[in-house]
Amino acid sequence: MGKDRKGASMIEIWPGDPYPLGATYDGAGTNFSLYTEVADKVELCLFDDDNVESRVPLTEVDGFIWHGYLPGIGPGQRYGYRVHGPYDPARGLRCNPAKLLLDPYAMAIEGSVRWNEAVYGYRFGQPDSRNDLDSAPYVPRSVVINPFFGWGHDRPPSTPYHDTVIYEAHVRGLTISHPKIPEHLRGTYAALGHPEILDHLTKLGVTAIELMPVHQFVTDHILEQRGLSNYWGYNSIGFFAPHNRYSSQGQRGGQVLEFKAMVRSLHEAGIEVILDVVYNHTAEGNHLGPTLSFRGIDNVNYYRLVEDDPRYYVDTTGTGNSLLMRSPHVLQMIMDSLRYWVIEMHVDGFRFDLASTLARELHEVDRLSAFFDLVQQDPVLSQVKLIAEPWDVGPGGYQVGNFPSRWTEWNGRYRDTIRDLWRGQPATLPEFGSRFTGSSDLYKDDSRRPAASINFVTCHDGFTLQDLVSYNHKHNEANKEGNRDGTDDNRSWNCGEEGPAGIAVESLREQQKRNFLTTLFLSQGVPMLSHGDELGRTQKGNNNGYCQDNELTWVDWSDVRENWLLLEFTQSLAALRKKHPVFRRRRFFYGKPVRGLNDIAWLTPAGEEMTDGDWNVGYAKSLAVFLNGDAITEPDRRGRPIRDDSFLLLFNAHHDTITFTIPKDYGEMWHTEIDTAMPIRLDARMVKAGDAIDVPGRSVRVLRRV
Repeated sequence: MGKDRKGASMIEIWPGDPYPLGATYDGAGTNFSLYTEVADKVELCLFDDDNVESRVPLTEVDGFIWHGYLPGIGPGQRYGYRVHGPYDPARGLRCNPAKLLLDPYAMAIEGSVRWNEAVYGYRFGQPDSRNDLDSAPYVPRSVVINPFFGWGHDRPPSTPYHDTVIYEAHVRGLTISHPKIPEHLRGTYAALGHPEILDHLTKLGVTAIELMPVHQFVTDHILEQRGLSNYWGYNSIGFFAPHNRYSSQGQRGGQVLEFKAMVRSLHEAGIEVILDVVYNHTAEGNHLGPTLSFRGIDNVNYYRLVEDDPRYYVDTTGTGNSLLMRSPHVLQMIMDSLRYWVIEMHVDGFRFDLASTLARELHEVDRLSAFFDLVQQDPVLSQVKLIAEPWDVGPGGYQVGNFPSRWTEWNGRYRDTIRDLWRGQPATLPEFGSRFTGSSDLYKDDSRRPAASINFVTCHDGFTLQDLVSYNHKHNEANKEGNRDGTDDNRSWNCGEEGPAGIAVESLREQQKRNFLTTLFLSQGVPMLSHGDELGRTQKGNNNGYCQDNELTWVDWSDVRENWLLLEFTQSLAALRKKHPVFRRRRFFYGKPVRGLNDIAWLTPAGEEMTDGDWNVGYAKSLAVFLNGDAITEPDRRGRPIRDDSFLLLFNAHHDTITFTIPKDYGEMWHTEIDTAMPIRLDARMVKAGDAIDVPGRSVRVLRRV
């Protein structure tokens, strides 16, 4: 029997089971289970509707897992833990029962952190002291959830990678100002599953939405003091709980049902859900950070501490701490979390933020580290989409092309090269040739295919597409860090004026955006569009919008009227890609004859095959690419040969018009499918072999053989 601190009421407790970890409701009661190796005593704290706390000691311990079953306790019950044990920061031990701790396995969390000295383990100004103020009034509560949900006929779309188009989006930012979504739903999971959003995504040919973090996260103290907030969400505290602020159905489990309903709606529209996940650090920060969960439960077994001075944390992410990937319990928690989102929440894949941190054992990025081995042999996780973001701030950081073979990755070199080409950097052609054809130099060695490359020109981090063509320099003053934050390596070009400009500059910017989008959608690999780029979304030159939860970062849907041309152009590109398998081949090009002509040919503007000398002329910024639709070597799903139209793509990244000669040996008649210099085509323009055609400066012309 347990007592509350007043000793008034009695709570019945049975021994229960060590597994599963967390709070598990079975219809009659709830099993509570918590792992800690350092505790002397663990109290489960239950909160009633008046926030009165009742403490129930967990007396059963199996293999460092403290557990108990409470009959009659069910969904909506709020709880936390108090862990008694040694407090000796010099040895890395930070237990303190005055701190109410979140369950690492909480499936829903209510409330947020209210910043007060009580949430810290030390007294301000005295980092080695002990702070015994009760943190309960200031910290969020874990919530028991009802795991049952009517999924009906829900099934994963399972889109093959080569047919995938990814749309990176923020739950709140994409939907918060959509005029056709009911106001009470805007900015929530429900809004993302709304027919208006589904319709928008479907018309763009999107097959997968990649959501910025939806694990429960925290806005750190310092941002709040500056009057800002954590908008992006790369600051997790609950790896099993959907972030509660994105819920229109309350925070006592409603967020879980709403998230599931969103996934079900997206699946019905044929759209997969990929989550951007942060498993390398937590919101507890460094030795001066708050005590919210892991630190107070078992600091030594959850975090990488400095070996000869465990008072401090090893920080490979620039966020204050790193989870201890060598701890079997940390690995178990990450694997349990990933499996939970796939099995219970029906998500289709994950993108791992700063992924090489996950793999870092000691200092090198070891691509066979324990985590990758675990994923590879896992019957559930080995079957979903796994995407790495392969950069990281510690020693041995930037890792494009070095992940295990089932993984795909954000191709940062693609982004840099395509930006360089269109801003007119010299000597980019050889690199462009490689990026445009799927980056075989990065991925072919370990038998991966073009789809290993997630191609993007912009993402949440950095300039939007509109800002990429409008600003040479970042303008991050709103972040209140003196414009010091954010990268200076933007590879952007403002088309002649910084920021808003006159009609001549603006029309060149529109053309540049069409160039970027055309290059992106017609490259081999998987294209990723950043939300709002199809609507001309601007952050006014801010390239680090992580703390701006306001109109600066939100998608402005009133832009649809102004940007209908860009939106329709993007939709037509998506349709062209979908219709023609030659733009989304499963295998790399051979560059040699298949059924007659080469499967790909690189030509000079004069229509001659390019020589080594042509590739290496530093000032050359123009070329033609022939894609042979008769030379696709891989069969379709049913083993039949794939035949497609053939295309001639004329790229002119030079500032002036260049005359291209249509080559003689590749086809007689050609029809213009896309011309970024003339987005509205009134006539069906045909050209024939031997014709000389003028391609305006900074434009792409896409011709289909007829």
